[in-house]
Amino acid sequence: MQFSVAYLFLIGGGILALFVTLISFASRYKRCPSDKILVVYGKISGGGVGGLHAKCYHGGASFVWPVIQDYQYLDLTPIPIDINLRGALSQQNIRVNTPSTFTIGISTEPGIMENAAERLLGLDMKTIQEVAKDIIFGQMRVVIATMPIEAINADRDRLIDNISKGVEVELKKVGLRLINVNVQDITDESGYIEALGKEAAARAINEAKIKVAQQERDGEIGKATANKEQRIQVASAHAAAVQGENLAAITIAQSNANRREKEAESERLGTAAEKVKAADALRESYVAEESAERQRAKREEATQVANVIVPTEIEKKRIEILAEAQAEQTRRTKKGEADGIRSVMEGEAEGLMAILTRKATGLREVVRASGGSPELAALLMITEQLPQLVAEQVKAISNLKIDSVTVWEGGKRADGKTSTSDFVSGLVGVLPPLHELTRNAGLRLPDYLGKLMSDPQRLAELGDQLKHEAAKRNRAAEEIRKWLNRNHDLLTSFDKNKDAKIDFGELEECVRVVLEWAGRSGDAGSLWFYSTKDSGTQGPLSWDPLAAALAKSPRTFINLEGSDSWLPFEVVAQAVRLLAQ
Repeated sequence: MQFSVAYLFLIGGGILALFVTLISFASRYKRCPSDKILVVYGKISGGGVGGLHAKCYHGGASFVWPVIQDYQYLDLTPIPIDINLRGALSQQNIRVNTPSTFTIGISTEPGIMENAAERLLGLDMKTIQEVAKDIIFGQMRVVIATMPIEAINADRDRLIDNISKGVEVELKKVGLRLINVNVQDITDESGYIEALGKEAAARAINEAKIKVAQQERDGEIGKATANKEQRIQVASAHAAAVQGENLAAITIAQSNANRREKEAESERLGTAAEKVKAADALRESYVAEESAERQRAKREEATQVANVIVPTEIEKKRIEILAEAQAEQTRRTKKGEADGIRSVMEGEAEGLMAILTRKATGLREVVRASGGSPELAALLMITEQLPQLVAEQVKAISNLKIDSVTVWEGGKRADGKTSTSDFVSGLVGVLPPLHELTRNAGLRLPDYLGKLMSDPQRLAELGDQLKHEAAKRNRAAEEIRKWLNRNHDLLTSFDKNKDAKIDFGELEECVRVVLEWAGRSGDAGSLWFYSTKDSGTQGPLSWDPLAAALAKSPRTFINLEGSDSWLPFEVVAQAVRLLAQ
C-alpha cells in the first residue's frame, strides 16, 4: 500500500514538473506586435566576432531561450523633432534661418533594424531625439552651404529633397529613417530674401496690371467683334431669305417644266403605242401573206417534182443501166481480144524459142568445129558476116553524089606517096572503123585485123563524169521521193490498181517519170500542157514559157505530150533545178 502511494506521488510530481516546464516554455515564446521590433540577444546562432549580435523581428514571433537569451522591444512610434536652425551659411555666405520640423522613426528594413538594436536599444525617446537632432543639424548646414540663397528661397522641393537625401543616409547608420520634412520659413539676417520677395511682389503687381489692361482691351475687341458678327449675321439672314425666295421660284419653275415634260412624254408614249399597235397589225398581215405564199410555193414545188424531176430520174436510171450494160459488153469483148492476143504471143514466143534453141545448137557446133578456140570461132562467124559489114561501110558514102573525080597528079613526094593515094586513104579513113562497128555488134575482131588506140586519161575522165552524173541523179531522185511521200494526194494518176493509195512500185514509177520529164525540159521539141479549173487545159508550150506561166501557181498539174500522166509543176521544176546543179 505504501508502495502504491509513493508511486502515485512520483507520477503526480512528474506531471507537475512537465506542466511547469510547458508553462515556462510557453512564457518564453514572445510575439512581436506590428508597432514594435522584437530584439533577441544573447547566445544566438551566427553570433560571435563579425557575426550577428542580436536578431530583430518585425511582426511574427520567436522563442527566447531562458538563461542564455533575453529580449527587448524597440518602439516604432514616429518621433517629431523641431529643428530651429539659425545662421547657417549659404553658398553666397549669407546667413539663413530655416526653422523646420522633422519626423523620424526606427527603420524596419533588414540590416537597418540591426543598427537600431545595436545603438538605440534601451534608450528612451528623449535621448533618441537628441541623437537624431545632432545628425539633422549637421546635414542641414551642409546642404544649405551647397545652394545659393535664390534656390533656397524659390525651390523648396529641391531644398527638401537635398536635406532628405543627406539626413536619411546618416540616420540609417543609427537605425533610424526619415519620415517627413517640413521647412516652416526661410529668412536671413541681411534682408536679402525680403528684398527678393518685394521684387517678386512688384513684378506680380505689374503683371497683374498688364493682364487687367489686356483684359480690358480684349473686352473692347470682343465687343466690336460681337457687333460685327451681329451685323454679318443679320445681313446673312436677309441674304438667306432672298436666296430662299429665289430657290423657291426656281423650284416652282422646274416643277412646271417637269410637268410639261411629263405631259409631252405621256403624249409621245401614247402616239408611239398607237403606231406600234398599227405596225404589229400590219406585220401580222404580212406574216399571214408570207405563210400563204410559202404554202403556194411548196405546192408548186411538189407539182414540178411530180411533172419534171421524177421523169428525169427515171430517164437517168435507164441511161445508167444501159451504160453499165454497154460497159460490160465492152469489157467482155476486150477480154476476148486480149485472150486471142495472148494466144498469138504465146505461139510467137514458142517459135522464137525454137529458133534460138536451134541457133544455140548451131553455135555450139561451130565452137566444136573450131577445136574449142573462142577466137577461131569468132573469126569464122565474122568471116560469115564480113560481106554484110563491108556493105554497111559502103553505105556511108553511097549517097554522096560524085559525078566525076579529077585527079591532078604531081608525082611522088619525098615520102614515096602520091596525091591520089592520100585522097583514097583519107576517103577510106572517114568510113566508120570496122572495130567500132563490130564492138557495137557485140563482137571482138582478132588482133591480126588491127587494134584500136585508146586514151586512158580520157577514159578516166569519162568514168568520173559518169559517176558524178549518176550521183547527182541519185540525189535528185531521193529529194523527189521525199516530196512525193509528203504529197500522195497529188499522185492519183499513178494509182494504177485504183486502191486509193500509192504503193512502192507506183511511187518509183512516179520518180522515174519526174526525172525523165526533167531531162526533157531542155529539149526544144518537147511540148507541155497544163490544166486549171478556170481555163481548163492550156498548151502546147515549151518549157520556158510554161515555167513563166506557172511561177505563181506551182501546184498546177502539167502533162508532157505523148504521156497519159499528170504531175504537179512544182515537183518537175524541183527536179530540173536538182539536175542542173
